[in-house]
Amino acid sequence: MSYPSLPHDHGQPIEKEVGHFPPQESFSTLAGIFKELGDESRLRIFWILCHCEECVINISGMVNMSSPAVSHHLRQLKAGGLIISTRRGKEVYYKAADTDKTRLLHSMIESMMEVACPWDGFRSHES
Repeated sequence: MSYPSLPHDHGQPIEKEVGHFPPQESFSTLAGIFKELGDESRLRIFWILCHCEECVINISGMVNMSSPAVSHHLRQLKAGGLIISTRRGKEVYYKAADTDKTRLLHSMIESMMEVACPWDGFRSHES
């Protein structure tokens, strides 16, 4: 197999590794996932829905946002496959999708929250 030749040789065997890089499309997919959660409100809503199933009105109350604004974020999370909805009568309930992707993202958020925002209430809740 031929490996790309790099402009500078720094004595590192990186040229062989470059041949094993994931394709650019994989990075595009990952960037899209991070973009889905790149908004603070959407991140909060996703985190809540990883812990419970709720309707728009209650989510709005939890995040102190209008129902239309919450609905906008829910549509984006749903389009990204991060949440699912269930209609019960006139109410629609939302929760995190039961997928490897959502479990991994939720775990990552929990870990990052502990590192970046060491809030005592968060740790005592998880214990």
